[in-house]
Amino acid sequence: MHNNLKDPALYINRELSWLQFNTRVLGQAQDKSLPLLERLKFLAIYGTNLDEFYMIRVAGLKKLFSAGVNVSGADRFTPLHQLREIRTFLHTEQQVVEECLQEIMHSLEKEGIFFRSYKEVTDEQRKILSKYFHENIYPVIVPIAVDATHPFPHLNNLSFGQIVKLRDKDDVTIERYGIIRIPRVLPRFVDIDNRIYIPIGSIVAEHIDDLFPGYELIKFSAFRVTRNADIAIEEEEADDFMEMLEEGLKLRKKGEIVRLELSNHADDDLLNFFNRHANVFKDDIYRFQTYLNLGALWQVVGNKDFAHLTSPSFKPRNLPPLDSDESLYTILDKEDLIIYHPFESFEPVVRLIQTAAKDPDVVSIRMTLYRSGSKSVIVQSLIAAAESGKQVTVMVELRARFDEENNLQWAKALESAGAHVIYGIAGFKVHAKAALITRRVNGKLKQYAHIGTGNYNPSTATIYTDISYMTSNDAITYDMTRFFHFLTGFSKKGKLNALYMAPTQIKPKILSLIHNETRMGSEGVIIAKMNALVDDDIIKALYKASQAGVKIQLIIRGVCCLRPGVPGVSDNIRVISIIGKYLEHARIFYFKHSTPQTYISSADWMPRNLLRRIELLTPIAGEESSKKLLQILQLQASDNVLAHELQNDGSYTKVSHESTSIINSHLIVETTTNKVYNSAKKQSPNYMQQLTTRLFKES
Repeated sequence: MHNNLKDPALYINRELSWLQFNTRVLGQAQDKSLPLLERLKFLAIYGTNLDEFYMIRVAGLKKLFSAGVNVSGADRFTPLHQLREIRTFLHTEQQVVEECLQEIMHSLEKEGIFFRSYKEVTDEQRKILSKYFHENIYPVIVPIAVDATHPFPHLNNLSFGQIVKLRDKDDVTIERYGIIRIPRVLPRFVDIDNRIYIPIGSIVAEHIDDLFPGYELIKFSAFRVTRNADIAIEEEEADDFMEMLEEGLKLRKKGEIVRLELSNHADDDLLNFFNRHANVFKDDIYRFQTYLNLGALWQVVGNKDFAHLTSPSFKPRNLPPLDSDESLYTILDKEDLIIYHPFESFEPVVRLIQTAAKDPDVVSIRMTLYRSGSKSVIVQSLIAAAESGKQVTVMVELRARFDEENNLQWAKALESAGAHVIYGIAGFKVHAKAALITRRVNGKLKQYAHIGTGNYNPSTATIYTDISYMTSNDAITYDMTRFFHFLTGFSKKGKLNALYMAPTQIKPKILSLIHNETRMGSEGVIIAKMNALVDDDIIKALYKASQAGVKIQLIIRGVCCLRPGVPGVSDNIRVISIIGKYLEHARIFYFKHSTPQTYISSADWMPRNLLRRIELLTPIAGEESSKKLLQILQLQASDNVLAHELQNDGSYTKVSHESTSIINSHLIVETTTNKVYNSAKKQSPNYMQQLTTRLFKES
């Protein structure tokens, strides 16, 4: 029995675990059973994930290192150790990424999609490209000479362009360097007939005469820089670094360049010119045979002419009782609802807010808005409700990464319509997803609530798997009222009764639920699904539970710092990650001996969610709702197509299956949802019974 649960060897490093997650995304791009543009999509996701990782996590480690801070997580890796491991890992993986992209591009040619440089197209096509250059590129591009009188330009984060070396046509002994900035408003590829994609850099390189008249091109290289990201981003993903870097250390310059990507024809001469000004560490320089910006491949993935090369889209369904004309209030007066998105439609959630906005009996609507998307029907409904005199309270989280502008515009529109808008809570990010509607019925007030694991954004609700819980249960709606009071007022003792709120209640509750199963020994069962597991107190508690014989099944999409399968410590813990068509985003927990047994939450088991955010953990008591959540967990735990199992060395292996029993959890829920939807159209048997028998037959 291993008694020292503080032993660093029992913990997987957070950053290395994240790299393994992105490798699983890359695995989807390598999967030849998927359609070609679907594979290309996963390469684009891999690339944008990696950009963010460098901007935030690598930048944070570099800051810690240069500030001489050596503290680290439970694994005790120093910042320098982590940086070395990350760079080695990524330089090795880059080979795999490029081979994968080349193989996909080669296969796309058979389907009629081509990637070509300017030099590889016909004379006729060059004329088209030259015309395009003069009409669309030339007016917005920025050629910059770099010499004693022209300083090296400031390059924004993720900016892209060309480094050029030029020769004076009149005096061949004069050679000069320059930079061409290619603004983001321009597409990365210029396409001809929607099927031939020419990288913009190769078009620019052929028109150097127009940009630097009197000079000829000696050599050039595409470049792309990644900087330490801005503060708004840091607050979310790098808040653990921010804590380590106390005020005195934050004075160093923000936003230094943390990564430089170059095309493979960049020789040392061009690199040295660039690096005299940018000063990027040699191991953070990556040279590519293919394209610098994998995220740009979205342009090709979105080509409607080739939709047959992507995975078939699924139409989310309204299942009974939501498929009837009965009002949502009437349904919720009778029963609670658990909706599993994106298989089941997000429309009822939108409808709840829209109906409330128009309903003369509704007196107030309260809501947290974290990400609502740019054309939000929900926000439009809230504005209409406020204008019609209803009391509308909206908690807008301005620091929702990459959504700040949307959120700011909406907040202003809401305020001018007369809504009460709260912008965050000092020191905490509001990450809970909750809405509460108060309605006057027969002279009394009646409340209806929605609590979710995902955002109020109908577009992401078609690609993220999430849970919505809708109820008129008095204990829950009363707590929700108090929750909104905590947000709008002041409260040092924010404790709820039926719900649990971070930063004060969720972590102690999770620990006590784990402890309760630990007391049951080998009878104990825990199944927990989330995006990330980092909190070391919770990991220690899970280790103790495993040592007591509790069977623990963890379904964790991304980072997992717990090390399974360590003899005497975690031999009863199995960890899988599901990566597939949908982004797994729901947080669902099952504890066999607690009452109730199932919970949903907006929070992952990470210190930032449990201690530095306002989050909700919601017990789901109803028998049918609870059963549905348990089924989702059991189905995912038995997945053998999309699942990857975490090994005790920190790597993941794809779970294997016999050809007779293939369990692809995404496909099974799609199929089952359609079957239930179609049979409900004919007759309406007990929907839950049908779902249950189907799922169990199939898993």
